[in-house]
Amino acid sequence: MKYQRPPYTFVELVELKVTDLQRSVTFYQNIIGFKVLEQSGRKALLTADGKTALLSIEQPENIVPKEPRRTGLYHFALLLPSRAELGKVLYHLVQNNIPIGASDHAVSEALYLDDPDGNGIEIYADRPDTEWEWSNGEVKMVTEPLDGQGVLAAANGEKWTGLPEETVMGHIHMHVSELAKTEEYYTKGLGFDVVTRYGGMALFISTGGYHHHIGLNTWNGVGAPAPSENSAGIKRFTLVLPTENALQTTIENLKKIGAYVQAEDGVMVTKDPSENKIKLVVA
Repeated sequence: MKYQRPPYTFVELVELKVTDLQRSVTFYQNIIGFKVLEQSGRKALLTADGKTALLSIEQPENIVPKEPRRTGLYHFALLLPSRAELGKVLYHLVQNNIPIGASDHAVSEALYLDDPDGNGIEIYADRPDTEWEWSNGEVKMVTEPLDGQGVLAAANGEKWTGLPEETVMGHIHMHVSELAKTEEYYTKGLGFDVVTRYGGMALFISTGGYHHHIGLNTWNGVGAPAPSENSAGIKRFTLVLPTENALQTTIENLKKIGAYVQAEDGVMVTKDPSENKIKLVVA
């Protein structure tokens, strides 16, 4: 979990728009295992450790169902502290008849599912970084079948009781409309390194040698439009920078490439070339 804290730049809070707040709160508590940190009339903050909000869910007025074939969220990814915890989650999801996908990515083992609004969720555990294979600055990632029996066995019969306190937002994966300007924005603007290219349709980027803090793909189509403001889906996500100096340098770099960056309600906000909104904060 060292890559989700300073001195690295990492994703922390993901903010979603949903069509039915209470339905989503129930799902995220009972199926994913979050605790409610705060809840008001139209918004809830969810946490694993009782202190840090990892997910915000909000039901705006005039919300409409998530629009297909748009830019925006592919999935957010919750990183568990161990394979044993992933085994507990897998057993829990199977017991509750939740449709899931599952993959071995060499660097990690992952489960995939959707929330009631079709927002993608990954729940995963990393393999030790000493086992990751690097070549010419790129990390080897694959998509192979998960050893489900091995993951279940790692839990050693222990029961699922919700997300462990050590759970963090491991990464986020976004649909974008194209990759050239997107790569410039995230590397020259935000300071990430490209660590894997997946054909000509996806990039994986990170800081500090992680396998990826952000994934970017054009799988919804090159030129895919941004969703409507009142569509269910992602509102924005937060990037945590290690220092105030890092934040100021990032703001200057974003301005140099002509990217949108300005203060909104007292916090710095930027948008990538596909109109995905990102809040910039200091650890």
